[in-house]
Amino acid sequence: MAQLEEKIKDVYLKEELSKRYLSYAMSTIVSRSLPDVRDGLKPVHRRLLYAMRQLHLDPKNGFKKCARVVGDVIGKYHPHGDSAVYGAMVRLAQDFSVRYPLVDGQGNFGNIDGDGAAAMRYTEARLTEFAMALMEGLNENAVDFVDTYDGEEQEPVVMPSVVPNLLCNGSSGIAVGMATNIPPHNLSEVCDALLYMIEKPDCDNEALVRKIKGPDFPTGGVIVDNFSSIVETYKQGKGSFRIRAKWEKEELSHGQYQIVVTEIPYQVIKSKLIEKIAQLLTEKKVPLLADVRDESAQDVRIVLEPKNRTVDAALLMEHLFKQTELESKFNMNMNVLDSDGVPRVMSIYEVLREFLNHRHIVLKRRAQYKLDKILARLEILSGYLIAYLNLDEIIRIIREEDDAKAVMMQKFNLSDNQAEAILNMKLRSLRKLEETEIKSEFDELSTMKAELEELLSDESKRWNALADEIRKIKEKFGKKTALGRRRTEFAEAPADVEITIEALVEKEPITVILSQKGWIRALKGHVSLTDEFKFKDDDSLKLAIHAQTTDKIILLDTSGKFFTVQASDIPSGRGFGQPLRLMIDLSNNDNICSMFVFVPNQKYIIASNTGHGFVVDENHLIAQTKNGRKIMNLLEGEYTAFCKPIVGDMVAVVGQNRKLLVFKVEEIPTMARGRGVCLQKYKDCEMTDIQIFKSEDGFEYNRSGGVAVEKDLMGWLGHRAQVGKIVPFGFPKTNTFFKE
Repeated sequence: MAQLEEKIKDVYLKEELSKRYLSYAMSTIVSRSLPDVRDGLKPVHRRLLYAMRQLHLDPKNGFKKCARVVGDVIGKYHPHGDSAVYGAMVRLAQDFSVRYPLVDGQGNFGNIDGDGAAAMRYTEARLTEFAMALMEGLNENAVDFVDTYDGEEQEPVVMPSVVPNLLCNGSSGIAVGMATNIPPHNLSEVCDALLYMIEKPDCDNEALVRKIKGPDFPTGGVIVDNFSSIVETYKQGKGSFRIRAKWEKEELSHGQYQIVVTEIPYQVIKSKLIEKIAQLLTEKKVPLLADVRDESAQDVRIVLEPKNRTVDAALLMEHLFKQTELESKFNMNMNVLDSDGVPRVMSIYEVLREFLNHRHIVLKRRAQYKLDKILARLEILSGYLIAYLNLDEIIRIIREEDDAKAVMMQKFNLSDNQAEAILNMKLRSLRKLEETEIKSEFDELSTMKAELEELLSDESKRWNALADEIRKIKEKFGKKTALGRRRTEFAEAPADVEITIEALVEKEPITVILSQKGWIRALKGHVSLTDEFKFKDDDSLKLAIHAQTTDKIILLDTSGKFFTVQASDIPSGRGFGQPLRLMIDLSNNDNICSMFVFVPNQKYIIASNTGHGFVVDENHLIAQTKNGRKIMNLLEGEYTAFCKPIVGDMVAVVGQNRKLLVFKVEEIPTMARGRGVCLQKYKDCEMTDIQIFKSEDGFEYNRSGGVAVEKDLMGWLGHRAQVGKIVPFGFPKTNTFFKE
């Protein structure tokens, strides 16, 4: 018990949690989520490729079951779940996920529709040529090896990476407190940038971007960013790329056409994309589109059928780009582990410089390894040559001496390795031809030794050798090959196209009818507003206007709120329509007092029953939501009653007291919101009507026998807020300009 008490330590929980969480975070960052800038691999990928190499799964050899590979990986190198390892392996084999696949899969490895791969017991795999290039030099002491987690095996710390895998295949991952997301690039262009950097070590990021141009996604598509923004993204190591689907217009008979999408943005699941378009069709949010079909086989082929042949294809696509993943953003974050294992965000210059430095170290180590092997062989060969020159004496020593090895070493000044090699020589090697071959090999190796020593002593020669390696890789995987051709194209950043309702809806005349009970409907065509419209038994006409299906309908309620309804959304005239309250959030205590078609640049006078009002311009009429837009403030007992367009310079106001006042429109202030000013002064009565007119035309009113026009205004002309004078003879008893 005493021994146990001695092991108990008092610690602060906060400090202990901080230490342990930091350990966990660093483990996640370094050992799982972030790739190494030198080979572009995370530990799981590196161990996976190394295990496949150990199983001799070269491109020239046959396939092996993926279960066998996964078993070796988790048993020897990567102590994690088999599903995680197999998932990583599957992604390395998908040509729509990885620009240059590292695994050659046989069987079902998933597809661009989002379907998963078959179980690992059914699929088979081997390495690709690109993966072999990534590991070239592992047997030549190119990189350091460390013990595996159980100490029974060894694994490479980093791959020699003849190919610039980080940029060519990209990477993505989420660690603790940081993430990485690097797009794939075209190997040929990356090689051009590397060669340029070798030639001009002090070049800037912009010069490198002119070589690399931008990402090259395995699924193609079109990048629609301007060059300056791309340069800034690569300079900062962070930014985004806009990718659009590639499409073309296919002409059909009788002037018809269809749009065919042949490439979709990177990491977009095709089946979900088509489902989204179909959903928008069902919800009638893409009125220019009639149908969508998936005719894909090995290649992507999504067919979009326009509503009619007059629909502009570019406009239709712009609408779909805004609403679907036919346009997506790739957010780049070049957060990687540098050569010291420290995570940081790098610019394109820093990434390429780290790769070249790594390749330079690998070149020196491989050259030194080869030199050591050559020196060891030359030592043996020189011993053989001494033996051939003194063959008879060598044979005598072997036959007669008890310690032949020591005697030979002393007499001919041989090393231990040389003496051992001579003693192990077969009798058949004593023939004359063998001596000639040894001399030839000795001369050849001596030449190679001199070349390697010169290479190791001259840095400029090493950089030239690196440039030659890069050119060979470019030739092998470059744009002349099917794998290396550029897939993603570039286009100018599109101007923001405003998708107006006029472009999306076919323009047709309609008559909008609102009943007293608040039911709204739209009849086709401009029918007479005096027609006897059909309503429910206890309902009747309240308001009716002529409009077009492309118009915005503005409604004003008695609480001073403006509402906006698209004319195309109003139900057709079959039946009695639908309650307006289903389209806007109209309070139960309020009613619509005015309905009209929105006209740009038009001003209106809004007034309450008490004769207060103000001018409001078109900027304050449009409501963006169903809740409407509050414009007029009212006192208790007041309600909004009028909204009239300003079509002249004079205003005529009449009240229940049959007093009429005419004054200039300019006397009424323009306001964004408020109660307004007094238009006409009343005592124990309310305002009944208002009319805006041109002074030279006069105001109009109903009189028996027709419409009367009063041009002589002197009897009623005054200023705002005055009482006014008695209405002219014959003025309607309803105290309104026109009988209702």
